[in-house]
Amino acid sequence: MGKIIAFANQKGGVGKTTTCINVATYMALMGKRVLILDLDPQGNATSAVGITKTKDLKTIYDLIGGESNYDDVIKPTIVKDLFIIPSTVDLAGAEVELIQIPQREKVIKRILDEISDSYDFILIDCPPSLGLITVNALTASNSIIIPIQCEFFALEGLTQLMNTVRLIKYHLNPDLDIEGVVMTMKEKRYNLTNQVSNEIIKFFNKKVYLTTIPRNVRLAEAPSHGLPVALYDSNSKGAEAYLSLAEEIMRRNGTAFTRISKVKKIKFKGDNDE
Repeated sequence: MGKIIAFANQKGGVGKTTTCINVATYMALMGKRVLILDLDPQGNATSAVGITKTKDLKTIYDLIGGESNYDDVIKPTIVKDLFIIPSTVDLAGAEVELIQIPQREKVIKRILDEISDSYDFILIDCPPSLGLITVNALTASNSIIIPIQCEFFALEGLTQLMNTVRLIKYHLNPDLDIEGVVMTMKEKRYNLTNQVSNEIIKFFNKKVYLTTIPRNVRLAEAPSHGLPVALYDSNSKGAEAYLSLAEEIMRRNGTAFTRISKVKKIKFKGDNDE
């Protein structure tokens, strides 16, 4: 059975989707079969791996409603062995519709139980909230990775997130664990960044990954091309950081993987040959 990891933080703009898709990409490049489940109605993870959101696109919303099957919904991406269950704005209405479903907190769990044996890892990109969709994601997951931005308000609302995790462990998913905490958008030259980093380490201790994700222009540009940063610019600092993070996650899980160094860059019109 594949390990299911939710990427969650109710605070938006912390690099949650960026972390999810880039870790998933490197896991796939390392020889693992990986599925991304986009549970954010914004559908940013869907766009970031090159899936065009057309009106005919079958998504997680169609699976929840029982209107489509897995073969219709699970899409291959540009990366070998990386697949995605897409999301669009239609998912925003699912919160209301889920209320009417028996055991509504376990809808996503039932969906993933059917397919988890087909993947080594299933990574869930959660919405920036602690609503019913996120509760579903955490109920279905083995663990949670929390991206935290290294800025002043980073720890704001973190207590609420941890309380939600504790409640889900007690009532719905006793096996849910904190997989790890990753510090994102780090600017080492700023004293405030270092102060926030120290607070995060004090709060989470050994759960904090040694790898930190820097602010990086190439990371910000990659999604606009529908590419993970590994294919957009594998030599960038952002790509190197996510490669390191994926390796660290694998090692902590005791998972063997194929080491990689460089990934062939996708050529764009106007690029100069190196």
